[in-house]
Amino acid sequence: MRRSFEPIWLALPFPAFVIDLEGYISEINDAAESFCLASRKQMAGKPVAQFAGEGSAVVDAVLQAQGGMRSVVLHDVKVGWGGQPRGVANVQATRLSDGEVLLMLHPRSIADKMDRSLSHRNAARSVAGMAAMLAHEIRNPLAGISGAAQLLSSTLSVEDRELTKVVEDEAKRIGDLVNRVEAFGEMGPGAVSPVNIHDIIDRAKRAAAAGFAAHVRFNEVFDPSIPPTAGNADQLMQVLLNLLKNAAEAMPGGGIVTLKTAYRPGVKLSLPGKRSQSLPIEISIKDNGPGISASILDDVFEPFVSSKASGTGLGLSLVSKIIADHGGVIDCKSDANGTEFRLLLPVWKEEKR
Repeated sequence: MRRSFEPIWLALPFPAFVIDLEGYISEINDAAESFCLASRKQMAGKPVAQFAGEGSAVVDAVLQAQGGMRSVVLHDVKVGWGGQPRGVANVQATRLSDGEVLLMLHPRSIADKMDRSLSHRNAARSVAGMAAMLAHEIRNPLAGISGAAQLLSSTLSVEDRELTKVVEDEAKRIGDLVNRVEAFGEMGPGAVSPVNIHDIIDRAKRAAAAGFAAHVRFNEVFDPSIPPTAGNADQLMQVLLNLLKNAAEAMPGGGIVTLKTAYRPGVKLSLPGKRSQSLPIEISIKDNGPGISASILDDVFEPFVSSKASGTGLGLSLVSKIIADHGGVIDCKSDANGTEFRLLLPVWKEEKR
């Protein structure tokens, strides 16, 4: 890449590659490292087909551009890279003057993911404000209703007591809902310290296997080189238990939950002021259940959105808020073969004194 164009090349917001005449990757920009979850060193000098797959839309576009077409644009095609799940993207391949090909990917998921992450966090804050305002007003009459039902039950027949029991149970259910909504308070991650993510995963898996996930089998694919993340161990434990519970409930007849960790040094989150936050720690929780309905997939982190008949729709919204408070990102991919939640977290850094 000529030096005069290097700043523009590095600043491109979409993944971009230069493919040489032999089909090998010769240049990679910063956005491509983040998208591919791999560094320049890992990709440079290797055939694009090794990552995108032989016969893929990406390779086909490059071949068409090399074969004489000046520019090839493919819209809304499935693009995968390495072992990463495939997503929808536009693919553009343009032949350069020296015969090399400029390959650009326009993943729909990148902008959508960040927009949704911000909207989920704002929605959680709105729920927090509502909870703070209504909790007192709701709890007082609930306590009165529950107390009155208990007193009334002592004077009624056994048959009529069943009705007061319904009143008590419903009052308790509403009270529990208020408690869960209050969990969306404006508190951050609290006390932050270096956390060994594998210790947290092991604790969560053991707790799940002893209870709600006793009917599923766990498969572990861990990267032992992962450094500590910066976080609150209790809150991260809550996140993993929630995701494991969702996975187990998606497979009531049994199934496999795959727990995977990886270190991706090329993953960065853009911040205001031309800053960026590195998010190299990846945690994946994948089940092989029937998947989440496409009608709610884009909104699974929104408060009060649930695929369960008895669900409150607060669990995943709370998960999203906790991960955002830790400076991380969460996303979800789902199809008929299963659902995968992927967490990206920062590395712990000692503060300089």
